[in-house]
Order: sequence, then structure tokens, then C-alpha cells
Amino acid sequence: MSNEKNKIIVGREEWCSFPGLGVPAIKARVDSGAKTSSMHAFNIQKFRRDGESWVSFEVHPLQNDRRTVIRCERPVIDKRIVKSSSGISETRYVVSATIKAGIENWDIELTLANRDSMGFRMLLGREAMSGRMIVDPSLSFCLGEVSSETLDEYYGKKKHKSSGLKIGLLASNHELYSNQRILEAGQERGHEMVFLNIKQCYMKIDAMEPEVHYRGGKVLNDLDAVITRIRPSVTFYGCALARQFESMGVYTINSSAAITQSRDKLFSLQLLLKNGISIPTTGFANSPMDTNDLIEMVGGAPLIVKLLEGTQGRGVVLAETKKAAESVINAFKALRANLLVQEFIKEADGKDLRCFVIDGKVVASIQREAAPGEFRANIHQGGTASIVKITPQERALALKASKTLGLKVAGVDIIRSKKGPLLLEVNSSPGLEGIESATGKDIAGMMISSIEKKLGWKRELNVESES
Repeated sequence: MSNEKNKIIVGREEWCSFPGLGVPAIKARVDSGAKTSSMHAFNIQKFRRDGESWVSFEVHPLQNDRRTVIRCERPVIDKRIVKSSSGISETRYVVSATIKAGIENWDIELTLANRDSMGFRMLLGREAMSGRMIVDPSLSFCLGEVSSETLDEYYGKKKHKSSGLKIGLLASNHELYSNQRILEAGQERGHEMVFLNIKQCYMKIDAMEPEVHYRGGKVLNDLDAVITRIRPSVTFYGCALARQFESMGVYTINSSAAITQSRDKLFSLQLLLKNGISIPTTGFANSPMDTNDLIEMVGGAPLIVKLLEGTQGRGVVLAETKKAAESVINAFKALRANLLVQEFIKEADGKDLRCFVIDGKVVASIQREAAPGEFRANIHQGGTASIVKITPQERALALKASKTLGLKVAGVDIIRSKKGPLLLEVNSSPGLEGIESATGKDIAGMMISSIEKKLGWKRELNVESES
């Protein structure tokens, strides 16, 4: 048995480094419940060197910072099936690297996985700690803290001077990938970015001096623009705040009126049809007595049942038989839920297109494919995304749909059918993670550029001060 006195005492989170990978500091979650250690990696590419298998990969070593990138190469020592904390199994490459924790150095095995959505860029498992560490979960940073100034020095980061616009991001979750990327993109361009939690804003309704106040009584009267990213559950209040900013003369990248009508699925579909945009045949009824005719109206089973208030694939059900359709529709009706029934496009084979529109231009497009056993393509539920070349007809459909609803920024979902492209939905707060990861494009930066163009702001040279 090893001497307990010689073991390092660590807390639930610690700073460590990987000199051989060129990673001078990375914060790790210490987890004795996990067998293997894992490091955040993306752009993982396998290649051969001197007859051996290697991988190249890139690391974002700092949480909530996707601009700082370290490129690494290591021999592959194994491939393993690992089950994540969310219960999803995936095959990961395993590499060996020397870790430095405190004054100690030793080799450990690392699985490579995208941890962008996790709380830490690295997880330190029990195999790496065995015989070397004792964990006290009530403590943190027993091996020392790393200051932000030291991190800037390690990674050569420059301080950004806010010499541009003051832009508010009106949203709910500061940690969300999309929100972090928008804040980063604005700061990179020299703007002052302010996160505004919708629930912590309140308004002064006054014809002469309308105001929006933030927690603690701060008056938000000096914003040049507001990026509206309003989740469906707070649409009413979020749009009320957007209207208030508009009455104060603040530019909103998606207006309150555009968001309001895009969130009303029934109204938006009627508006789109009125403007000549094709959608799957859809039915709507209020009374359960009309269920049978409603099913026949869309061509019978199989069919899709959608809650009007659903989002990100939630509240969407495939009814494969008429009996199943009747049961689902009547169950929702019994709950007094408003729903649509829609024809099922079998030939789409669980795939759809997401076109990202900014200022009347499709800036990126991806094909989303459903996870095994699912009928609907959704990256929030295990689906995959890949770059796709859209047709001129699909591009025109995406542009017309966003223009019809008055959205400057939109995620337009299209499905390919025997009848041609059909519009599924238009999202006024589209996520950036799937489309940026698949295409490698700086979508967040394009959103900031559209505000600059609208307000006639031109970037000054040398907006960054010397580090």
C-alpha cells in the first residue's frame, strides 16, 4: 500500500497543465466517479505517421472562450466506447500525455471528446489519480489558483479596448453557447457587450421618458443596439422589453413584431402561405369531435402532431397509424393544448435543412439527420449536422420566409419532398453551435457585422491595446 502522506490532497476542481501538448493551464473537474480522464477536443483528425495511428486535434483550454485554440498531435493508444454523463455512448480516441499537477508530473490516458457544453474543459478520472491523490470534495484549488492575468500571459491574449458600440444581448442563459459566442464576437470587434437577463429587466412606461431598468435600479439608456434572443417560455415579456427598447430609439436586430408573429406557429404558417410559400399540408382544429376529418385532411396516417407552443423538437410526435393519431390528438385536446397535424414526408428520411439567414442573405446551411430510432432531425436530441449545398429554389424559399416574417436573423428549416422544398419552421432565435461547428463559419461575427452596417459604424484601426 502506498504511503498516504506522500499523496497530493486535491479538491473538487484544480488547475493543471500538459507541457507536451502546449497547454500551460486548464481547469479540471476532479471526479473519482469517472474511470477515465477526458480533455475537450474538436476537429479531431486521424492520420498515419511512420506506420502508426496518430490524431491531430484542437483544444479550447479556457471555459467560455472559443477564440483561444491550441493545436495538438499525439499517437493513438486506443479507441473506447465511453458513456457520457447524459447517458449517450460514443467512440473516443485515447491518447497518453504528461500531466503536471502542483509540482508533480506523470503520464495519464486521456479520451478526446467535445466538452463545449460541459462545465469544465477537462475531467480528471480515478485512473489518473490512483495512488497519487486524495480528494476532499469540500475544497477547491488546493494546488493553487491561476489568475486571469497569468492566463492572458500564458495564452498571449490581448486586452480589448471598447471603442465601438454598446450592444445589449437580451436573453435568459448567460452560459449558453450561442450567447457566449455573440458576446465574444462583439468584444473581438471592440464593442462593449452587456448581457441582459430578461427576468431581471423592468420598464418605465412613459410617453416622454420611456426607460428600461436592470437589477439594482440601473437605467439602460445608453445602448446602441439590442440583440434579441428570447426563449419561447418568455416570449410575452421578452417582446414587451424589445418594444420598450424600440420606443427608446434602440435598434433591435429582430424586432418585437417580427418575433411575436414568428412565435405564433398557426399565424406564421397562414402568413407564409398567403405569400406563396409551400409548407406540408397542415390541419388545425379546436374540438376533439373533428379528429377523424382532421386526420384525413392531411392524407391520413402516418402524420405529425405538433404542439403550437413546442420548440427544439419538443411537443412533436409521429403517429404511425390512424388509431395512434386519434389517441395522441385526443390526449392533447383533453389537456386543452393547441396543436397542428401535418402530413409526414416519408421521403425526407429523417433529414432536413437549416438555413441561417442574416440581412437577406443565406450565410450558412447544414443538413440535419435524425438520431437512430428518431424520425425528426434534431441536434438537441442526438442528431448530426453536416455541410450541404442548397439549391437556388431552397435559398429563395429561406430568404422569402425570413422576409415575410420580418426577421433580420433567422434559422429557416426546410424539408426536401417529392413536391420540392417545403418550409417546416422559421426560428427567430436560432442556435449557433450546430451550424458553426459543422461549417466552421463565424456566424456570431456576422451578426455583429450586420449591426455595424445598420448603424453605420466602421471599425477603427488598432482598436486593441498592446498586451
